[in-house]
Amino acid sequence: MLKNWRIGSINGVVLAAYFIPAWTLIAFNIMVAPVHGLYERPSVAVALFISDQLQMSGMSTVRAAWLLALGRLIVVAFFAIFLALLSIPRVRKAGGSDEALAIALVIGSLMSFASMVMASKVGEMAALRLHATELLLLLGATIVLVIERPVRPRVETTAPLGLEQAELLHNR
Repeated sequence: MLKNWRIGSINGVVLAAYFIPAWTLIAFNIMVAPVHGLYERPSVAVALFISDQLQMSGMSTVRAAWLLALGRLIVVAFFAIFLALLSIPRVRKAGGSDEALAIALVIGSLMSFASMVMASKVGEMAALRLHATELLLLLGATIVLVIERPVRPRVETTAPLGLEQAELLHNR
């Protein structure tokens, strides 16, 4: 069953199994109650940075919370597209689902890195560990995706004809 699966594909599936439910739940909590959802554990570093360092008003904080939720949902959507493309064997063998995975990894890495920097600025160690772990997961998958290329189909070459003889239909 797994003989035509690549390591990058399996790694992407495992990442999608973590990021899709976790980041969807975080995003929906932020969408339902923006300020309360922003001050929950996964996003508290961003909330503290926004309120302490940027000194945003209440409505600006709500807009920033919705923007964070939108970013997380975009990453979730690209992981879902990756899984959908991965279910097609021809696309999986050719590596056609790698683009969706790469976009999810890049956007997710940028968000995790920014959240990690914000957590270090406000001194939130639990959030710093969470975002650093997520960033390492995403960067590890990126490295595997860059190094591992899809298997190219073999092109069978025929031996050159003796004395450059033309190949006719009855000669076969």
